[in-house]
Amino acid sequence: MPTRAQSFTVAPEDAGKRLDQFLAGQLADVSRTRVQQLIEQERVEVDGKHLRAAHKLAGGETVTVTGDVQPPPLKAKPENIPLDVVYEDDALAIVNKPAGMMVHAGAGHTAEEEDEEDPRTSGTLVNALLYRFKKLSAEGGELRPGIVHRLDKDTSGLIVVAKSDVAHRKLAEQFSQRQVRKTYTALVHGWPKSDTGTVNLPIGRDRVRRNRMSVKSSQGREAVSHYKVRRRLETPYGKFALLDVTIETGRTHQIRVHLASLGHPVVGDTLYGAPAELVPLASAYQRARPANTKATRDRMVSELARRLTEEATGEAKAAKKTKKKTAAPGSPTPVPVSLPRNFLHARALEFTHPKSGKTLSFSSDLPRELDGFLSRLQHLSS
Repeated sequence: MPTRAQSFTVAPEDAGKRLDQFLAGQLADVSRTRVQQLIEQERVEVDGKHLRAAHKLAGGETVTVTGDVQPPPLKAKPENIPLDVVYEDDALAIVNKPAGMMVHAGAGHTAEEEDEEDPRTSGTLVNALLYRFKKLSAEGGELRPGIVHRLDKDTSGLIVVAKSDVAHRKLAEQFSQRQVRKTYTALVHGWPKSDTGTVNLPIGRDRVRRNRMSVKSSQGREAVSHYKVRRRLETPYGKFALLDVTIETGRTHQIRVHLASLGHPVVGDTLYGAPAELVPLASAYQRARPANTKATRDRMVSELARRLTEEATGEAKAAKKTKKKTAAPGSPTPVPVSLPRNFLHARALEFTHPKSGKTLSFSSDLPRELDGFLSRLQHLSS
């Protein structure tokens, strides 16, 4: 599509052609449908006039394209997707979001035809909410109805949804004034130096890898996270710590970025430095043998030992078979495992009801795949 005004003179041999037919032949890689949209949006002039797509050209006219098509905004549609609704009333709902589900679609429009489905508007929490509740707050626009706050795609747990505009505004005010208490459970690599701590580092877009956030961005916004160590684990795969994390702000990837900045990335979070696979220490030492010095070998072991944890299905049986074949009774032999998501779960949510003024508190247990993974590490913990 043109980004600047382009003009074309209608040649004598083009006399009698429709306006849209003529333009489709002049604009490279632009469909006739797009040309018709340009004409409908009055971005095409014929000798300074806006004419219909079916207008027959006489020859000698100047046809000018003055701008691009302005695509209609994305609009989420209802989809019958199962939801775990923890609570609902006429003002709001609390939903337990699974990992792997986006809260809402991203901006933009890629479909060639106006009525064509954009795949990014499908399969989200919003699609499921529209099917379940029919009517949601319109404060977030047609793409994000009812959405007051968000969770990352691979983060599971509790999220509050507004059913009315009034409820949405009051809830949003609580979030902006830091009156909502959100508690997360995270499993991280390594052991933090202290049992409690606060990370107060601004977060902004990474200058090089634009899909990441960073504490080193010059455009960072204030971000505050607090953590408390619930359990320390020393396993054949290395050291891990189970944390409770509360946040005062709600920046993109905040917990993941802050914990990674301490040198303790969330298990499974390969975007922020966690390894994709967890390798037993013994295997790591074997792989480290070619190193020339002890320091190099230790660094390799440290990195390899952090490689991460369990497929939710099939891995338990594989581990059992390995135990039967190679392990002495009572001493299972660990095998490399991986976790296909981040070990980060929005466990608790507390806020004031926008209508009644009462304090509401909700909690959510770890999902099965995280609970099973943690149980495995605890079983192997010394």
